[in-house]
Amino acid sequence: MKTQLIFVLTALLFFISVEADSQNDLRIMTYNIRNGMGMDMKPDYKRTADVINRFHPDIVAIQEIDSVTNRSSKRFVLGELSELTGMHYFYAPAIHYDGGKYGIGVLSNEKPLHVHYLPLPGREEARVLLIAEFDKFVFLVVHFSLTSEDQLTSIGIIQQELAKIKKPVFIAGDFNAHPDSDVMKLLSKDFKILTPPEKTYPADKPEECLDYIAIDRRSYKYVLFQNSFLVNEPEASDHRPVLLDVKLSR
Repeated sequence: MKTQLIFVLTALLFFISVEADSQNDLRIMTYNIRNGMGMDMKPDYKRTADVINRFHPDIVAIQEIDSVTNRSSKRFVLGELSELTGMHYFYAPAIHYDGGKYGIGVLSNEKPLHVHYLPLPGREEARVLLIAEFDKFVFLVVHFSLTSEDQLTSIGIIQQELAKIKKPVFIAGDFNAHPDSDVMKLLSKDFKILTPPEKTYPADKPEECLDYIAIDRRSYKYVLFQNSFLVNEPEASDHRPVLLDVKLSR
C-alpha cells in the first residue's frame, strides 16, 4: 500500500511538473498578411486564418491589416481573423486609409494584461509600435518604415521602451531591412535575433529577408531556444510567415 502511494505521488508530481513546464512553451509567429491579399491578387481572410491555424501559434504579430476600409468592404479584418482562429486580438492603427484605418495587430491565445501603441516615424506613411504585456513576457509588434533614417529612429524609441520593461521582451514583425543592414545591427545590440536569415519576400519566389523575431538580450539566458523556421506558404500573402518555438525558463 505504501509503495502504491509513493508511486501515485511520484506520478502526480511528474504530471504537475510536465504541465507547468508546458505552460512555459511559446510558439510565436510573425506574418505580414497584406490585408489577406494573396499572390493571386484575391482577398481571402479565411485563407489567411488557415495559414495561422495550421501551425497553432500562441501569439501572432500581424502587419498590413485594414479596419473597415472601403477596399475591405467595411469589414474589420482583424476581428474576423480573431473569430476564425479563436484568438484574442488588439488592433493598432497607423494611418487613416480609404474610409477606415490601416495598421498592425496581435492575435494571442492568452488575453493580454495590457496593450497600447506608440507612434513611430515613417516618411512614406506613419508607423506604430504595438506593446502587449502578458503574464510572463511583453510582446512588441512592428512594421518599419521603408526609410533607413526612420528605421534607426524607431530603434531608439524601442530602446527607450525596453528600458522601462522588467519582463522578457520579444519583438516581431516586418522590419523592411536586410540582416546585414545598419538597422538590424543596431537592433542586435539590445535584442538577440532568433529566427534564421531566410528570405521571406516575395512569397512566391523569396529574394529578401525582411521578417524577424527576437528577444531582448537581458532575458536571452532565461529562454530555451527550441526551433525556428520559415513557413513554406507561397500564395496567401506577398510575405511568408516566420515561426519560433521557445521555452521560458522562469
